[in-house]
Amino acid sequence: MSVKSLENLSLEELAHKIRRHTIEMTHRAKASHVGSSLSMVELLVVLYTKILRVDPTNPDWPERDRFILSKGHGCASYYAVLAEMGFFPVEWLETFYQNGSRLAGHATHTYVPGVEISTGSLGHGLSVAAGMALAAKRDGKSYRVFCMLSDGECDEGSVWEPILFAPQHRLDNLIAIVDYNKIQSLGRVEEVIDLAPLADKWRSFGWAVREVDGHNFGEIEAVLSQLPFEPGKPSCVIAHTVKGKGVSFMEDKLLWHYRSPQGDEYEAALAELNGHDHENRIH
Repeated sequence: MSVKSLENLSLEELAHKIRRHTIEMTHRAKASHVGSSLSMVELLVVLYTKILRVDPTNPDWPERDRFILSKGHGCASYYAVLAEMGFFPVEWLETFYQNGSRLAGHATHTYVPGVEISTGSLGHGLSVAAGMALAAKRDGKSYRVFCMLSDGECDEGSVWEPILFAPQHRLDNLIAIVDYNKIQSLGRVEEVIDLAPLADKWRSFGWAVREVDGHNFGEIEAVLSQLPFEPGKPSCVIAHTVKGKGVSFMEDKLLWHYRSPQGDEYEAALAELNGHDHENRIH
């Protein structure tokens, strides 16, 4: 889906734009989960510019692909992508997480075009996505259902119910993407509940699985262009990412799960992102 205002931006430039929005939004709202938002930016950019069949001018188009952000707490970058794609005015981002705003601190579909369901209670998104995919099959529809989960979210038993359910019903129109940044709210994933070997676990439940560098545009697009990975099987992408990606002092730091950038930290984050943009323009 081409958007006129974005036609002259490279994927990298759009990703930096999304990261600047994310830093500004979380700073203004004193909101947490900035690290969770930054880790999935490249995945969202590729999905919305290259993969998903959606129409920002007609967000309820019946044949659209569905995208569910199950890790709803990381919604700042998700809202920023939707705004830049034209689902709603970019100016709405200035109201993020404030009283009376349409843009709540967890993804919400009420009055927000492009958001399929409200999420944020972890462990629910994939079940809803599986139900949507089953409905599409039974209705003879061709749309696909994508669901992005966090790695810490996979601690929830409810996540493993649709992982069992989807292969049983041969839902090859269902795609799960795990943002595997290795850090959850209170510690490193391997210290809380170790998920490894995560890809093998999904495979053992009957999913077709691929692993990618979740910050490499080429790898992400190449993998998502091969859907379904195997006919008759749901697809899973394990995306290896870095929490806080794009701001050096936030990268791979547990601190930035709940902290928002303020004062010198905010200025330093923006300066780093703006400097990166300058480098892109002169090369």
